[in-house]
Amino acid sequence: MAEIIQRDGTWTFDGDTVRIVPGGKAHPVRQELGEIAVPLEAVAGVSFEPDRKGGRLRLRLRGGACPVLRAADGRLKDGADPYVLTVEKDRTGVAEYFVDEVRNALLIEQVPDTPVDRFLLPGPTLPVSGGGGDGTASFDGESVRLTWNWKAEESKTAGGASTFPLSRIAAVRWLPAIGLENGFLRFEPVEGPVSAPPKYDPYALDLWGMSKKEHTAVLVAAAVLMRLPGARAALDAPQGPQPLAKAAEPAAAPAGDHDALLRRLRELGELHKAGVLTDEEFSTAKQAVLRSM
Repeated sequence: MAEIIQRDGTWTFDGDTVRIVPGGKAHPVRQELGEIAVPLEAVAGVSFEPDRKGGRLRLRLRGGACPVLRAADGRLKDGADPYVLTVEKDRTGVAEYFVDEVRNALLIEQVPDTPVDRFLLPGPTLPVSGGGGDGTASFDGESVRLTWNWKAEESKTAGGASTFPLSRIAAVRWLPAIGLENGFLRFEPVEGPVSAPPKYDPYALDLWGMSKKEHTAVLVAAAVLMRLPGARAALDAPQGPQPLAKAAEPAAAPAGDHDALLRRLRELGELHKAGVLTDEEFSTAKQAVLRSM
């Protein structure tokens, strides 16, 4: 068995499963998600990325295997990513051994690195809650509840907390705050998207990026996404940044929502510049946004 214990967490591999336990000071997303048992069939690859302070151990999953990664859609920073482990300088040799053990098992079992047609991990434990900004979202497997705080707009607080069953949700999208742009956790009702900005939308949380805790909204998005009636269709959609993580083919953005599309183009440019998107992925995503315009 291979094992690496760090302040950031502990990873073990017994030949069949990579078990991930977050450290005591790990990012709130990883803390709330808790221990993860990743079956070998869900693993596409593993690598160790050295740097002057040690490096990072990174587990790459097959597309569509993890509902959290699907909901995050490539927007989780390394600190919040449960499949990234910070490795101290005196443990780089152990990290390299861990990589060799997992790679050998993948080779022996001939596990493909292609996308899967179903979730291979269970996702967040229910009930789950998260968020921040102007409120908190919770989900018990049947209904979503949005509870507003004193910072929310009157258009939201006047009606009290919003509660709606899963059957009324057509799609869910999570976007973290990026730079000066607020993020959101947004649920699209079956009757169609609300045209108002997230701060006025009773089906959305407005996320301001004031604390790491806000990122836990992605766990609510993941729990809802994997239980939508058409979740299978969501896995068939292209991987990487998409306009909407939803249970059917993504709908085009409203004709008048050009500001949002322009922000999306800027975001894609930032991801490309940071190396998150390859040239090909950036070109494909950019063309998709341009077609929506």
